[in-house]
Amino acid sequence: MHSNRSAGRTAGRLGAAVAACVVLLPAVGCSANAGTGVRTAADSPDAQASAAVAAKARSGNKDGTGKASNARPAPSVPEPAVLAQAQVHMSDGDTVGVGMPISVTFPRPVPTAERKAVESWLRIQTSSGTTGAWSWVKDRNLLDGERVDFRPSTTYWKPGIKITLRRGSHGVSHFTIGRSLVATVDTKTDMMTVDTGGKTNRIPITAGKPGLDTWKGTMVVMDKQPKVLMDSRTVGMGPNDTYHGYYYWALHLTTSGTYVHQNPHADTAAGHSNVTHGCVGLATSTAKGFYDQVRVGDVIKVTGANKDTVAPGNGYGDWNLTWKQWLENSAAGATTTA
Repeated sequence: MHSNRSAGRTAGRLGAAVAACVVLLPAVGCSANAGTGVRTAADSPDAQASAAVAAKARSGNKDGTGKASNARPAPSVPEPAVLAQAQVHMSDGDTVGVGMPISVTFPRPVPTAERKAVESWLRIQTSSGTTGAWSWVKDRNLLDGERVDFRPSTTYWKPGIKITLRRGSHGVSHFTIGRSLVATVDTKTDMMTVDTGGKTNRIPITAGKPGLDTWKGTMVVMDKQPKVLMDSRTVGMGPNDTYHGYYYWALHLTTSGTYVHQNPHADTAAGHSNVTHGCVGLATSTAKGFYDQVRVGDVIKVTGANKDTVAPGNGYGDWNLTWKQWLENSAAGATTTA
């Protein structure tokens, strides 16, 4: 099913709160508002550690013994006050799929003149050198300047990378990139090819029927729910396209309401025809197995659909931009992490 999940103040909060409730589509739902992201107080140990790194860099990059340390020098511009209100879409310690960008949101738009300073103080470190960049994304539910994402220049992250995000003097967050899973949905053949670390599996699917086609392009699993209530009234479906009920093993792909989920119609249509209202439907016999295999941050690519490519801010559609396009909305430009 395809439903328009209207606005929360943030773009798909992840973490422990995600699995704690059943999503009611007319409301915001777990993925958009239930989690708080990472909000480390300025006097917390993580914040003190972050401030100490910046202070060390400002004092000549010494480690206390008079020897040069490996700490990166602090930005030359003052730390923007808005970083105190920054929210991260993942919880500290999360392991995510290779498609998950690092996304930070703010409660008010960051003026264009301040964006370079914000990017400079949002400091990414990785366990292996990665070229990447921050870019300002127009989120479907936020104002321009309220969301900035970091992604590498390559297609997806390298599996196993450890990532540290320092939010100026306001805390540190740690993430791990897990194994690679990329599922490609072909709406012409009604098959999904799942590539997991070089191992390939094919699963029959059904996608959006003509006029209610599935978004095409690259999407990232925002959250996952074992049970979701879907209601056609939230998107103004006509009398011939009504639905209202629970669907199971749901993987959330877009803020506008696209999922991969169990659909009883797929028991007969999967592999043969497209009958959904825009979601990717899986038969009862295959839905749970795929759901159990997938983690937040895994990649779902849709090809062959007769619809526009999903926008970068409709979920995490960052990969639908070329690297050149990505840099066009970056104030500080590309950087190499270490």
